[in-house]
Amino acid sequence: MEINRREFVVVPGVALAGSLFGAASDVPWQRKARRLGQTNMTEHDPVTLNVEEWADYWASLKLDAVLVSVTGILAFYQTKVPFHRKGKYLGDRDFFGDCCAAAKKRGLRVIARMSPDLNWEDAVKAHPEWFQQDSEGRPLHHTEDPRLFRTCMFSTYMTDYMTAIMREINANYDVDGMFTNAWPPLGRLPVCHCGQCRRLPAAGTIEYWEKFNERTMYLWKLYDSIAKEKRPGNFYFANLGGGIHSTANLVQLGEVCEWFQCDNQGRGGDDTPIWGCASQGRVCNAVQKGKMATNVTAAWSTGVPRWRNVYKSEQEERMWFNETLASGMVPYHHIIGGEKGMGEDRRWLEPAHKYFLWTAKHDRHFTNKGAIANIGVVMGQRTHLFYTPPRGTLMSQYMDGIYYALLEGRFLFDFVHEEKLAPEDLRKYTALILPNTALLSDQQCRQLRAYVDAGGSLLATFETSLYSERNQRREDFGLADVFGIHKAGNIQGTNGNGYLARIARQHEILNGFAGTNWIPGAENRVPVAPVENPVLTVVPGFVAYPPELSYPPQPPADEPAAVVRTKGKSRLVYFPGDVERTMWKSGHTDLARLLQNSIRWVAGGDPPLTIEGDGVIETFAWETEAGFAVHVLNYTNPAMHRGWLRTFYPIGAQKVRMKLPAGRRVTRVELLSAGNDVPFRVTGGAIEFSIPKVVDYEVAALHSA
Repeated sequence: MEINRREFVVVPGVALAGSLFGAASDVPWQRKARRLGQTNMTEHDPVTLNVEEWADYWASLKLDAVLVSVTGILAFYQTKVPFHRKGKYLGDRDFFGDCCAAAKKRGLRVIARMSPDLNWEDAVKAHPEWFQQDSEGRPLHHTEDPRLFRTCMFSTYMTDYMTAIMREINANYDVDGMFTNAWPPLGRLPVCHCGQCRRLPAAGTIEYWEKFNERTMYLWKLYDSIAKEKRPGNFYFANLGGGIHSTANLVQLGEVCEWFQCDNQGRGGDDTPIWGCASQGRVCNAVQKGKMATNVTAAWSTGVPRWRNVYKSEQEERMWFNETLASGMVPYHHIIGGEKGMGEDRRWLEPAHKYFLWTAKHDRHFTNKGAIANIGVVMGQRTHLFYTPPRGTLMSQYMDGIYYALLEGRFLFDFVHEEKLAPEDLRKYTALILPNTALLSDQQCRQLRAYVDAGGSLLATFETSLYSERNQRREDFGLADVFGIHKAGNIQGTNGNGYLARIARQHEILNGFAGTNWIPGAENRVPVAPVENPVLTVVPGFVAYPPELSYPPQPPADEPAAVVRTKGKSRLVYFPGDVERTMWKSGHTDLARLLQNSIRWVAGGDPPLTIEGDGVIETFAWETEAGFAVHVLNYTNPAMHRGWLRTFYPIGAQKVRMKLPAGRRVTRVELLSAGNDVPFRVTGGAIEFSIPKVVDYEVAALHSA
């Protein structure tokens, strides 16, 4: 059956059933893994850890694999590699070997965990070329422990020292894979002035990023080839995560990596919203073609300050597990060693045990074949790495703002990486959203133009397409002809007093704005030339104090505050202002309504799934091994935007309507958290049912014939 773009369509998800890869027996084991675990070993563990108890605990969680520490900082076995320092409590014990054997005895696969990022002063003295250096040529200390020094990924440390450890592990132990922690670096590109790096383009430039990606791919393939020296089915993977802000080119890595290890352990700092883990799952689904993706959920106290050996709130950890499952990743429980190797604070053991056993009962409903969505949000990875936003602005605010608007509006959406804009990547989406996607190549603009010509709709904001993929500013928008816009000046800021938008005529994007001529505009905008029959026009910003002077000092202008047009079947909306970021920063409900109205208009009617009810929720829908699954995450919580969840605030009935593909029949709707079935009816090609209550997370499993 041929299904067009505006009907129910699924694409490969994160953990697919064997049918998409041939016979189930041909599927690599890691693509079938459903639960993972790790104890971060401490130097003291060789004399305190009870290996049998450690292995019993992990086996009781019905894990498929456990990560065991080898490290490159402190050896947990009797290494012969120079400068691989043995821990002071290791003695003559083969601690790694004991743990590996105990796990294998219980049927667990073992991943050898290594850390190539740090080493000690004796290595610096013998091999200064291995280490990052400052502009004066001094080796760079680790920020938390000055006894350690930061290694350089462009040095022979990565090709000589780390490969020696890998081959030593292969020679002596029965491992199923190799993993490197803390590489590639997350969050920001490294800045190093060693001899090797001085010959590279300047740090922070696109030219440097290209060399960074080239080196990352080279090392990844090298390490993977070493892993396969043990047996062909073995593989290598590295520390990834970082979401849309990832340093490595995610599409390139998605082609070679077998396991997307998201080191997104929990909320850190004051500005990470609760959906940070679910957002990471969307990134994985955008760049991984049916391969393993997991999120490392830390039981310890992430955030600032950090307490590495103390449990965070159980509710916070549970929601991170929930988001992992809902977004299509595999749950991963991560704890720190200590008493008997399971930590001084043992409160983190039983909640994960209970949760993992619950998932094991329902594996078929968490084995996804494809995501169901009709809206794609473009991930501008280059924009997030290289674009310079207006002063006082954070790049994260653009995605946070559009994400929140999508959640509050209860839309079903995927992330779409900027390098995946070909027709086969976009055909399932009725609309694409470009939240200030400033850097777009001519080819990407052509792809988006073709998408619109084929009937797709677009919503874009602020400086979208004003820069090339090499961060070179264009004279006009790369998508000027698509939106019918032309740049008419440089960015206008308002010094904290946002400009206003005057309602020039009624339109669906203004539904709900009765009784007013003005609504908020944004904090910054790109002036654009006048357009015919505008919906909103700009009222330039003016002072808020003193109130006597708080009025427009000049007559209304004809500068548009929104450009709304149709082109054939396509619907197009462009906001010259940074409306999504301003909404996120201000929390203004008018901006949220404007964005949600606009998204609803460009996406068109009859989405694949709707959920009606109270509360702030995030929804994922998947085709699964057993049929379909609708995941509902309840974010209705005073700690939604910062801090940790302390308790859950249940929400009432949620009315679900989901379109069914032709020929598919649902025989049962089971609520996996509540543990009961609910009645349903099928009408007009759609199934309808209600979820009576959602505490933190509910999964409606639709058994399908």
